[in-house]
Amino acid sequence: MVVPAGQQQRHRPPAESPARIPLRTLLRVASVACGIQFGWALQLSLLTPYVQELGIPHVWSSIIWLCGPLSGFFVQPLAGHMSDRSTSRFGRRRPFIVIGCAMIILSVLLIGFAADIGGWLGDRETKTRAIVVFVIGFWFLDMANNATQGPCRALLADLTGNDHRRTRVANAYFSLFMAVGNILGYATGAYSGWYKVFPFTLNSSCDINCANLKAAFLLDVIFITCTTYISVTAIHEQPIASVHDAMNQESSHPQEAFFWEMFGTFKYLPGPVWLILFVTSLTWIGWFPFILFDTDWMGREIYGGDPTGDQKYSEGVRMGAFGLMLNSVILGITSVLMENLCRRWGSGFIWGISNIIMFLCFLAMLVLSFVASKTDYGSDGLPPNGIVIAALVIFAILGMPLAVTYSVPYALVSSRIESLGLGQGLSMGVLNVSIVLPQVLVSLGSGPWDELFGAGNCPSFAVAAVAAFASGLVAILAIPRSRPEKPKVRQ
Repeated sequence: MVVPAGQQQRHRPPAESPARIPLRTLLRVASVACGIQFGWALQLSLLTPYVQELGIPHVWSSIIWLCGPLSGFFVQPLAGHMSDRSTSRFGRRRPFIVIGCAMIILSVLLIGFAADIGGWLGDRETKTRAIVVFVIGFWFLDMANNATQGPCRALLADLTGNDHRRTRVANAYFSLFMAVGNILGYATGAYSGWYKVFPFTLNSSCDINCANLKAAFLLDVIFITCTTYISVTAIHEQPIASVHDAMNQESSHPQEAFFWEMFGTFKYLPGPVWLILFVTSLTWIGWFPFILFDTDWMGREIYGGDPTGDQKYSEGVRMGAFGLMLNSVILGITSVLMENLCRRWGSGFIWGISNIIMFLCFLAMLVLSFVASKTDYGSDGLPPNGIVIAALVIFAILGMPLAVTYSVPYALVSSRIESLGLGQGLSMGVLNVSIVLPQVLVSLGSGPWDELFGAGNCPSFAVAAVAAFASGLVAILAIPRSRPEKPKVRQ
């Protein structure tokens, strides 16, 4: 049970639906996504190039990202399950959000200072120790992100209850703040002069690119601290007296255990939920290669650079970060319009059309890569403005389907599996299974697949295009446009 901060709470039985929460409170609660996504944007735009600058080959760079889906598979459902049953006097979700954000801060400090720590431990020509510290921080950051996002989504679901429209609004707010965090994070990653603003970041162990990365993550520490405070002080969660009360507040269904029980509930899923999970999996087979290699594609295929100390590659990475910032602007605008679009055309139809747009963008990236490979860049070695502008336009347009991916599947699942008695935290974990499994496949296969077909990023983008097209067709043809009826509770 949750109420806005400062609003007097009246006594109600644990199983009663929560009071109608003002939209401004939902907005404040969702603001934590901005701080989380700020660091995530830095991770997406800078860390794949940075691992290659440290000396890790491109063929292995995707393996480092394997922790994201693996931790999502285990950590996010576990955090959601634990928050469902938490009896903390601070509430069910807020302690997990605060602890998760503290873990994110520790992780980004490890990543930002990896080169310095490696130097202190004895790195000279090779950066073996820095790589070890970086990988530990990278994996820890993925686990922290997954531990935080599940309770964040679950808290919004708690606040909106069975009101499907407000559930969509809350998820649209979350997507909007993710867009704002992306804009700020990508803008930070696109700027190459942070080492001048924070001169102490530059030293013998940490060159200019490293110093810019370190300074960006220090800014992230400040930003996530502020947004976490704004979010967790927006409401006061009513403490649950016992685990039994927590279970009663979610459902009368007695089966509320964890991994093996969670997978046992898959056999109770109705057909529409299976369709949502299937489309979600195909969608993320499309998105994950782009997430892994977007700025690397800009540095390699568009700017023709090499990640091992090539200035052209660094310029391409920064231009890619700028493109992702434009992507996030479009993502934010689309998020504002999401509720009206879904109410008018249906969530399944909007999701399907957005995935077809994603397919067309990936196809355009393949065509642009071919054009760039056949173009004479001239004496300065930089790509023509037309090619760069085309790449930026593609990045920007991809913000529309990304906004749909960040909101529609969560709203659909939240409104369709109430009868299973999983609790909103663990419900988000069920959806997350359909996200992380394709990510594991992409992480394991994209590097060797790209290496097999020429050591570039285009082979992975070709697979992404096929998956996006297939998911768009299924969403348009199979997911109902109308709002589902309220499911009956299984006894």
